[in-house]
Amino acid sequence: MLIDIGANLTHDSFEHDFDDVLRRAHDAGVTHMVVTGASIQGSEQAAELANRHEQLFATAGIHPHHAEETSRESIATLAGLLENDRVKAVGETGLDFFRDISPRATQIKSFEQHIELAIETGLPMFLHERDAHPTFAEVLSGYRDTLSDLVVHCFTGEKEALYTYLDLDCHIGITGWICDERRGQHLLTLVKDIPVERLMIETDAPYLMPRSIRPKPKTRRNEPQYLKVVCETVAECRGATLDEVARQTSNNARRFFNLPASPDEQN
Repeated sequence: MLIDIGANLTHDSFEHDFDDVLRRAHDAGVTHMVVTGASIQGSEQAAELANRHEQLFATAGIHPHHAEETSRESIATLAGLLENDRVKAVGETGLDFFRDISPRATQIKSFEQHIELAIETGLPMFLHERDAHPTFAEVLSGYRDTLSDLVVHCFTGEKEALYTYLDLDCHIGITGWICDERRGQHLLTLVKDIPVERLMIETDAPYLMPRSIRPKPKTRRNEPQYLKVVCETVAECRGATLDEVARQTSNNARRFFNLPASPDEQN
């Protein structure tokens, strides 16, 4: 039983075969998927999908790439979405100084507004950080005592960043980046340093397809069905079994997002 804590299932690449994507995920043992909300429109679509499909839940937020969307009105829209019990976390939000699509000051302001929303609702946060570690940690640390649970999703950083986030009592989300022999080698060692109760896994579909999949898929589109590959790699790195890591990460995700048992587990 696996739980994918971050899948961008509102992406238009899934429109033509959405039900098949969910079926393949189920057949691969992925019982729940959390659909990422990364813009106002995307968050509304994520909530709609979660309302329609029992195995789906959602987050609601504005990705730093879209930080200029953030306003009093858009935050109010997110607050409304978060009243839906299928919407489980505030985000995706945070800082991205790698692409710098939005001005950094705008990103920081948007991040702080999301933090305030998380404090008001008491919900956990689904966080994005890329090449922004010191500033990201500085912003977060000022509010940490009043926030609920946090996950730094799709962690790709170095040891200093990881240890900083663990010191801030964050959970860590690991994706197929760890399966990338070109740029994910450092994670093969670092993943062993994540306490078992803080570790979760995700696909970030349709992005970051694990490069270790054999035979190699004909398409570059990632899907939740490939979460098992991430889990296998994490298990190998940690000297654990696939079942152990699947159980541990799923228990963490269920607790973090307040998810119910899957229909398969209830039967």
